[in-house]
Amino acid sequence: MPAAIYLLSLCIFAMATSEFMVAGMMPSLAAAFRASLADVGNLVSAFAASVVVGGPLLTWRLRAVRRKPALLGLLAVFLAGQLIGATADGYPQMLASRIVCGVAQSAFFGVALALAGELVGMDRIARAAGLVLNGLMLASIAGLPMATLLDQRWGWRLSFWLVAGLVGLAMLGIAARVPAGDKPTVQQAGGEWRALARPALWAAYLSSGLIIGAVFAVFTYLTPLFLQISGFSAPIVPWLFGLYGAATVLGNLLTSRLADRHTLRVLQAGILTLLVTMLALALGAQWQALTAAAVFLLGAAGLPMNPAMVARVVRTGGSGAMANSLHMAVINLGLMFGAWAGGLCLDAGLGLRAPLWLGAALALLAWFSLGLDRRGDSWQAKASPAEVSV
Repeated sequence: MPAAIYLLSLCIFAMATSEFMVAGMMPSLAAAFRASLADVGNLVSAFAASVVVGGPLLTWRLRAVRRKPALLGLLAVFLAGQLIGATADGYPQMLASRIVCGVAQSAFFGVALALAGELVGMDRIARAAGLVLNGLMLASIAGLPMATLLDQRWGWRLSFWLVAGLVGLAMLGIAARVPAGDKPTVQQAGGEWRALARPALWAAYLSSGLIIGAVFAVFTYLTPLFLQISGFSAPIVPWLFGLYGAATVLGNLLTSRLADRHTLRVLQAGILTLLVTMLALALGAQWQALTAAAVFLLGAAGLPMNPAMVARVVRTGGSGAMANSLHMAVINLGLMFGAWAGGLCLDAGLGLRAPLWLGAALALLAWFSLGLDRRGDSWQAKASPAEVSV
């Protein structure tokens, strides 16, 4: 793989760490800004909403810009947002930081995956996407815990400064190792717009949103399930999430190698694993051994479907930045919906197993959504060179 792929992964690691770390320092931020935990939680929601709304709009504005300058510009915007957060002396500044970073991150994802497709070709797009998105997985199992530890020992600002420094280093790497590339033509920009009219692309988006919705309907509420249903002690919970994170990385490495040639089978296997695991956990969460096994399977089969989801989107809508940025927006919508709907189940008094039944229902819908596109070539066929950058 080209060195640029690994640099893109480093960028994603820094950006995703910035996104996740607020959840690990909520008490500190609440105390620093004299805000409620709910207000600090809204910082996470603001970031996600910015990804959904702002990212695609910014990507569209960058449609005629070469990939390298676009990446550097987006990193600069993200760095500015990170610095606003590091120096924030009030809640409004931190909110502004999250919005700026969310918009830049979403657009960066789209451009980065488009560049990955141009560098390696359609036949290896899933593997390249898997390597790029490994930065996302590593942020969840390494970046978030490290940021939380730094917050507990030296204060929350240090994590913001360190992420800003990492983004600055990534910018130097991108400037040195990423090829300039050709300026997108008017035909290519128009092709991106035409691609968005393809029903098969929106079927792919629907599947991705349902898969991620199923995952986060369950993942968001695992901690109380561990403590109150499975009977684990509080010190064991971080180890269970560590198991989940390790399974996510291993699953991503496997699916990124298989998804190019077996896109549909990877998605089918992943969704089926999620469905069976969620049902088993809903029925047997009181058994700790079953719960631990289910945590591993949820980690291995949930987020690691990303390379296959990316491959499906690229083969139905091209590898243009707009299609990928919208995909990231849909994924975040699925995340927000899953967490919100799971919370509604709890607020309705349905019990801690209810999010598991909800996740299983969403996984079943995701399974049926795979059948919405049966024209064949969107799963396995390789696009012509002209289509790669559509």
